[in-house]
Amino acid sequence: MPLFDAHSHRYPSVRNVVYAKNGMACSTQPLASSIGARVMRAGGNAIDAAVAMAGVMPLLEPTGNGLGSDAFFLVWTGGKLYGLNASGFSPAALSAQEVKRKGYDAVPADGWLPVMVPGAAAGWCELARRFGTMPLSALWEPAAEYAEQGFPVSPAVCLQWRRSLTRFKPAYGRDPDTFGPWMALFGRVPEPGQLFANPDYARTIRELAESAGESFYRGRIMKEIVRFSDETGGYLAEEDFTSYRPVWTEPIHASYRGYDVWEMPPNGHGITALMALQILEGFAAGAEKEDPLVYHRCIEAIKLAFADTKKYVADPAHMKTKVEDMLSPRYAAGRRALIGEEAILPEAGDPSCGDTVYFCCADGNGNMVSCIQSNYQGFGSGICIPGTGITLQDRGANFSMDPASDNYLRGGKRAYHTIIPGFLTKDGRPVGPFGVMGGFMQPQGHVQVLVNTIDYGMNPQEALDAPRFQWTGGKEIWLEKEVPEAVKADLAARGHEIRVPLTNLGMGRGQIIWRNDEGVLCGGTEPRSDGSIAVC
Repeated sequence: MPLFDAHSHRYPSVRNVVYAKNGMACSTQPLASSIGARVMRAGGNAIDAAVAMAGVMPLLEPTGNGLGSDAFFLVWTGGKLYGLNASGFSPAALSAQEVKRKGYDAVPADGWLPVMVPGAAAGWCELARRFGTMPLSALWEPAAEYAEQGFPVSPAVCLQWRRSLTRFKPAYGRDPDTFGPWMALFGRVPEPGQLFANPDYARTIRELAESAGESFYRGRIMKEIVRFSDETGGYLAEEDFTSYRPVWTEPIHASYRGYDVWEMPPNGHGITALMALQILEGFAAGAEKEDPLVYHRCIEAIKLAFADTKKYVADPAHMKTKVEDMLSPRYAAGRRALIGEEAILPEAGDPSCGDTVYFCCADGNGNMVSCIQSNYQGFGSGICIPGTGITLQDRGANFSMDPASDNYLRGGKRAYHTIIPGFLTKDGRPVGPFGVMGGFMQPQGHVQVLVNTIDYGMNPQEALDAPRFQWTGGKEIWLEKEVPEAVKADLAARGHEIRVPLTNLGMGRGQIIWRNDEGVLCGGTEPRSDGSIAVC
């Protein structure tokens, strides 16, 4: 093979949308997409495909998710949309007082303090139990084989891996016992195309399959996690695992120009996208997407929605503000009235008067799944359980340390969550799953993809290709370099503080599958990463 740079992009490229009739799997990893399609070709449904992909994504993209992740799923089957919340709780022994005793004013992003009981594995097993048709051993054997034999690491993952190594080297220096297992497994950054194997992962995923997840929550694997926690100053106890169950929940929705947009309810912040869309619906769509006023209004709507959700979203058992109040048309109208010609500094209102991987699947029988799972920041907490291939997430970093907040850190509580799968319907019929991963970019990505699709008639690939903005706080806005210069100048004149990032890796990575009335599937995949679509 001739020598070349896998990160070189001298010329713009064009991707076409992909069509299929019998099945489609979209993800940021070509091998994961191919596994999803393989499962459907073997007779499995879209739910089986999603579970198979969920089990291999932590291996293929460890920078975004792991066996110690959390997950959310939206499942369309039998003419109904279901939501599954597989986010974990904080350990019973953890508290805001303990964080302060350790010398922190906020929950840190690495080490044991942000670690919560992982929910993803339980979610995969519950999804397969309720709606799957194939045994877990068949669904996860491809993941085990790739873990044993090695797989070529993709270009975008290599870049993210490099950043994570820089992040965790200082942590290893101050606490080698806790971070040593992570450094031993991930402390060397592979080059694009270089093979990486993780035999420990193969043993763990097979054990999960054989025990239907019981080993992770009530058996040997759980005991290994708790043992390492005890040895290195963690807070996890056996009771934290044995009491954990994922929760089936009713998705929430909002209408946008004749479509219904569906998100998971809190503790996820999908409600941010719904609130922003309700604000935008009161404005007429601009004549063209590259109108600076379209950007300005979208940015302001996002800012106002985030101001509310950052204050009110929490574990639903602890939320005082009602979801229906946050989504009321009257409240949206009041927030819309705050949008003028210039950038504002948003503040929360009063509604009572409230790194990651995304992938999706669809089969020829109308089943569709919108899936997202996450470590949160890169490799998560940087804690890797020796001999298991399990990396633990750092979702607890999103807890508040303010006792007045509904999201205040207490033991046994779910944190505010950034990961959100999306789903679109019209007149009660499914249009399809969509999602844009990437921390606090996610609801912003959802809004932009849907505005592109519904207001401007973009196909799935166009909707993902279009240049994006990201609000990062205050009046600061990141604009991708592809945003026209006239738009950048206009937004700056309105008071937005414009930044143009050197790379677009942090601007969200999405997938879309739409289904037409004839049952034909049409997919788009993310150009900002290693996105791929496989069909059958």
